[in-house]
Amino acid sequence: MKKTNKHLILWLITCLFCTTAAHAQFGGLGKKLLDKGTEMASGGGLNKILKQPQAITTNFKDVDKTGSKPPSFMEGQASQPLYLLPKAPDGGYKLCAGFFEMTSKSYCLHAGTRGPSTGDGYMLAPVLGPKRDVVILILKHAEKHPEVNQHSIQILLWAIIARTRFVDFGNDIKLTATKLLSPSELLMLEGGALGVLPASVMDKAKNQLPPAAQGVFEAENNIRQLAASGNASYEEMEKYAMLAGLAPQPDPEVPSGIWSLHPDGYYIRFYPHGYQQTTVQIYVPQELISTKPGLVYDGPNGIACPANVGAQRLAQTNEPLNPDYTKKLKIICN
Repeated sequence: MKKTNKHLILWLITCLFCTTAAHAQFGGLGKKLLDKGTEMASGGGLNKILKQPQAITTNFKDVDKTGSKPPSFMEGQASQPLYLLPKAPDGGYKLCAGFFEMTSKSYCLHAGTRGPSTGDGYMLAPVLGPKRDVVILILKHAEKHPEVNQHSIQILLWAIIARTRFVDFGNDIKLTATKLLSPSELLMLEGGALGVLPASVMDKAKNQLPPAAQGVFEAENNIRQLAASGNASYEEMEKYAMLAGLAPQPDPEVPSGIWSLHPDGYYIRFYPHGYQQTTVQIYVPQELISTKPGLVYDGPNGIACPANVGAQRLAQTNEPLNPDYTKKLKIICN
């Protein structure tokens, strides 16, 4: 590792244990973040801010609808627990021919939007954006850290998608990050970050954004401020990350229960239960296994993406909820 990286790692970890009154009350730290936001927006910097990509950029335009199947595909067929399949060394489940299902933890990856509603169609999309790799690592490492609860991980993800720097995180969020990421992986949280923009700058920025993007931009700014406060609750963050009410369904051609054709050749669909749980169903044709042995389903490598642009993108995991390991597969799976 380069000498500069070693110094930066030591600096990041030192920041974790530097608890001050300003950190706890968002006094001096808040002023620094506001000063940073004002500085970034001055001298023509506002345009630069508006052009910065979101931390995760995936949207429905990234969905490949080729080979999709209607909700009636596999109708009447009984599924088996996906979590009973053998685990792959690098995470995920080794697939065999058959129809499988698992309800697992999922996470919101789009602040300032509404939660899933009845009738929303979700399809498979790739994880894209500057923070793609670190988000995937967090979701994969979380499986090995059951002591870190889902709310803490969601707060960390909200801080990341709001483009908050690691050094600006409150101590609780830093602790979560350091439990899930190695010192070298923590470096991935730096870069592409914004300060807290004051109200006057927010008003100017929103006037330059389309209506659909204004709420997201403002929500991210509020989350950055909460993430740095050191004492924000999950409920306070959720208030900004999740809009109340239901968004209209914009695309009747993407109904709830639609199947996506995975790039590896099997079929997958998503049924969200709010944003914290998603039922994933997978159908693997026998002829696919005959030609492509060694297929793996690895949840964090994909996003359940809604056709409804006002709804949440949902990060997927390999963590089943309420699994029943007394059950046995009814098929032979080598």
